[in-house]
Amino acid sequence: MKIVVTGGAGFIGSNLVRALAEVPQVREIVAVDDLSTGSCDNLLDLPVRLFEGSVLDPDLLDEAVAGAASVVHLGALGSVPRSIDNPICSHHANATGTLTVLEAVRRHGVPQVIVASSSSVYGANPVLPRVESLRPMPVSPYAVSKLATEAYAVAYATCYGMSVLPFRFFNVFGPRQAANHAYAAVVPRFVSAALSGRPLQVHGDGTQTRDFTYVGSVTDVIVDAVLRRVSAPDVVNLAFGVRISLLELISELEEVLGRPLEVVHGPPRAGDVRDSQADSSRLRQLFPSAQRYPLRVGLENTVAWMSARVPAAR
Repeated sequence: MKIVVTGGAGFIGSNLVRALAEVPQVREIVAVDDLSTGSCDNLLDLPVRLFEGSVLDPDLLDEAVAGAASVVHLGALGSVPRSIDNPICSHHANATGTLTVLEAVRRHGVPQVIVASSSSVYGANPVLPRVESLRPMPVSPYAVSKLATEAYAVAYATCYGMSVLPFRFFNVFGPRQAANHAYAAVVPRFVSAALSGRPLQVHGDGTQTRDFTYVGSVTDVIVDAVLRRVSAPDVVNLAFGVRISLLELISELEEVLGRPLEVVHGPPRAGDVRDSQADSSRLRQLFPSAQRYPLRVGLENTVAWMSARVPAAR
């Protein structure tokens, strides 16, 4: 089978390509990526054909998705702060980009499309854990664009009979996640600072919580979904219901590194959600074999990968 991964040179996408390359049933892998946040280095030595360009380009998508058994749409412009700085770019890349991908899938009759949304769509809704039926209350342009992503997928399933599977990702982390830019996620930012001997910058008091999800869990579920052609009439949380504060994350990182870390606190960031935790009931129903990697294992793998790429502290 042929599998297309948009955003395939990015963090989650390249990890998924690696996982798909180990599956005998997958005979062809195509990545679509404009390399604005991804990197060709992430795909070195992998059996993948890269279409370099934007998911907003219908001609490129026509060439890439023709004959595909599944399209996994991970291409997006991530980061809440980035969306606050430039909301229109986030909308075009995430909302319009998803619509363009869905149209390509429809034109070519692709049997399955998987799309990535975000836990940020829950936003200001105070209820924990986050059940998919909760009212979305997005508090950032990024969250709005991701809500549009999943809503378009569900609408296309209803209107056109397409087989869709929309996931809400929760704070995914792991190897190949960039740390060297202003909008880096918290785990690579903390690991990079720790390895280079810089203080860890915490926005707020550090007691805010997240349902950190190791990228291996995400790729395992997606590969299973592709092989079994799983679909769902509504969105599915892809996380395991474990709340971890930033202070607990730092403590775990100190254990992995075997030394204390300096922490500097600053004001909370606009658009950040205070607490996040998934209800995993729907995930467990669809993917009963899904496994959560312990935070320690995920951090160890992340530190090992970043240690070869981050200048060590002197």
